Amino acid sequence: MPGRSPYEIALNEEERAELRHLSACYTRPHREVLRAKLVLMAAEGKTNTEIGEQLGMSRESVGRWRKRFCEEGLDGLKDKARPGRPRRFPPGRGHPSQGHRLRVAQRARRPALALQPG
Repeated sequence: MPGRSPYEIALNEEERAELRHLSACYTRPHREVLRAKLVLMAAEGKTNTEIGEQLGMSRESVGRWRKRFCEEGLDGLKDKARPGRPRRFPPGRGHPSQGHRLRVAQRARRPALALQPG
């Protein structure tokens, strides 16, 4: 059957409770909520294709996260550190480095020429 995974998921009550909490949490990043829902659906016996259709993900992505959960447990659902140089200007409001130059530049502009009725 297409979409059937070799990684079967069996959850204990502690894992199931944590995943239910994560899947219902509005303050978590959307990708973490999707991953928690994915694992809960996989534990119910749904195929990768069914899960992907319901969550708007590809079958391959579902399989990848299912595999990571089987190998690493709940820690496998977190993003891994990415290689490369960190952001120079991290996102966030109130930092003088973000948007400050734009606001200063907007105030310093001269007004466009006004056409006078003639």
